Formats: sequence, C-alpha cells, structure tokens
Amino acid sequence: MEAFRILITGGAGFIGSAVIRYLVENTSHVVANLDKLTYAGNLDSVAAVSSSDQYRFYQVDVCDCAALDKVFAEFQPDAVMHLAAESHVDRSIDGPADFIETNIVGTYTLLEATRSYWQGLPTERKAAFRFHHISTDEVYGDLHGTDDLFTETTPYAPSSPYSASKASSDHLVRAWQRTYGLPTLVTNCSNNYGPYHFPEKLIPHMILNALAGKPLPVYGDGNQIRDWLYVEDHARALVKVVTEGEVGETYNIGGHNEKRNIEVVRTLCSLLEELAADQKPAGVARYEDLITFVKDRPGHDVRYAIDASKIERELGWKPEETFETGLRKTVAWYLNNREWWQRVLNGDYQLGRLGEKA
Repeated sequence: MEAFRILITGGAGFIGSAVIRYLVENTSHVVANLDKLTYAGNLDSVAAVSSSDQYRFYQVDVCDCAALDKVFAEFQPDAVMHLAAESHVDRSIDGPADFIETNIVGTYTLLEATRSYWQGLPTERKAAFRFHHISTDEVYGDLHGTDDLFTETTPYAPSSPYSASKASSDHLVRAWQRTYGLPTLVTNCSNNYGPYHFPEKLIPHMILNALAGKPLPVYGDGNQIRDWLYVEDHARALVKVVTEGEVGETYNIGGHNEKRNIEVVRTLCSLLEELAADQKPAGVARYEDLITFVKDRPGHDVRYAIDASKIERELGWKPEETFETGLRKTVAWYLNNREWWQRVLNGDYQLGRLGEKA
C-alpha cells in the first residue's frame, strides 16, 4: 500500500495515541499529531514513537482556523482522522460549554479548513483524499430490548450534552459531504478500554482506586450494559476505514462484548486479586470489598450494543481480543506502567508542553 500522510486530531488522547502508535509501528504512513493538549492530552502516550521520522507534532486547537491552515499547508495530508473531542459524560453534565465548543465548533472549523485545502489539491490527490470522523455509539441513545443492536441506520437520540455534541458533529460531517462533496467517512464505536486510558474513565479509575484502597463507585445498581472494545482493536479498524472504506459510508465498530458495569468492576477486582494480591492496601481483605454503589447520574443510558457486521463484511475487520484477554492485558499494563499514570495523577505529564517536536 502506498504511504499516506495522515493528519490526526486529538492524537495525544486515548484512542488517537493508539492509532498513532499503530501507524508508526506497523505501517509506512507518515503521521501528524494535532492536539491542543487539554487535561486529557498526554504526550507520554506517544513517547514510544515520537522520535520516528514518520511522526510530527503540532500543538494546535481545532477551533483555530488560521493555525489549521498553516498545518495543512506545511504537512500536506492525504487524509484527516478527526478524533479531537471532549468525551467524558460526567464533565459534559457539569460543564457543557467546552463540549459545544470543541465537538461542534471545532468540527465545523476543521471541516472548513479541510475543504479549503482539499479544493486546492491537484485532481488525482483530490480524488484520493479522505476525511474520517471518529464518533461514538452514544449518539444513538440507549437500547431497551435485550436483543436490539445499533446499526448504521439507527436513528439518533442522544441523551447527554456529550452525546448531543457528537451527534451534531456527525451531522456536520455528512452535510459537508452532501453539500460540498468533501470525501468523508464516519465511524461510531462502542466503549473503548486498554493501555494509556485517562484515569477518569471507568476501568482505569477502578484499577487505580483499588490499588490505593479507595472506594470503587458504581452508579445506581451497576446494571447498565456496555459493549467493550479493546483500544488496539479499534485502532486497527480505524486505519482500515480511512485507507479502504467507501466515501460517504458509516461503519459501526464494536467489540461483541456486552457487560454490565458491575460485572466489569467485579472482574477487575478478580484480576487484581490474581495479579496484585501482594499490592493490596492495608486493611483491605478483598478488592471487591471496596465496591460502593452511588446515586446514578442524570440521563444515564441503560444499554449500548453495536452491530459491527458491516465493517467485518465489507472491510474484513473483527476484534482480536475478547473482553477477558483485553481486560487482563489492561490490568497488567497499569500494574507495569505506574510511572505513566502517576505522572497523570500528580500533574507532571502537563509540564514542558510548549516547544515539543514539530
């Protein structure tokens, strides 16, 4: 396959950094990481590949049109993978403004910068160009039947400010394809987990709380169901879509791993008993004893589940990890990479952010 020049927004985030590590370690594609470096952006997550000739970094906000124009002119991408987003539901409930700004205004600004650049490309490069927008299954709302699945044609019914902002960005991307002919693709994925996950999210939050002997807070009765996808499986799927997907299409990406939240937490506790019995905090007989049920959050969706048959059928992708193998790898990674998450918890990862490689 001919090497692409791929501009990745949000490449210092959880999923974006996984995509960058995969591209640099497994392909000949050249990658530009464009990230504002908000609290969730962590350049430690791409440290393993940051010295590669295939990697560039630009500290730029997707809402900054002039800065985006400069990056496009300098890097000359063949594709854009748009992952930059505010993504934490609880934070969107407490402060929705940042989600509207980044996820909606930022996507609009990036689309316009991309369109301007794309329209100026020579005919052959223009025809080969791709804009890949990475979204979430939360735009579909929740499922009520036990056998229902989200498909690419499920109507949108977002429940939180976060999912509403992502739904808005999806609509913008499709409108730019329909109105201006911009060659776009959209993917909607289920809950990701794995290495380098920011500690505010469920799985890393539970692992680190357990190791610290802190309560493991579970919303409501813990019976909310999510479909879990190992982040490195997701990275492979995204690269498949941007390089082989059909323009104008949407692809749902799921892990085929439906689990209740309480089941996830109990499985984590079980793995910690096996892998970190000697690291149990003083006074804790079993990690599971730390589980605490707390008041449910407003508008909490009950069940998400993805029908990923289209991407498997049309692009030949399916997840390599089961939930059991992926979760074991995840727990082992957090146990073996304390420096990464300790730098997040104490804030050191935010030091020295200006003047990075560009």
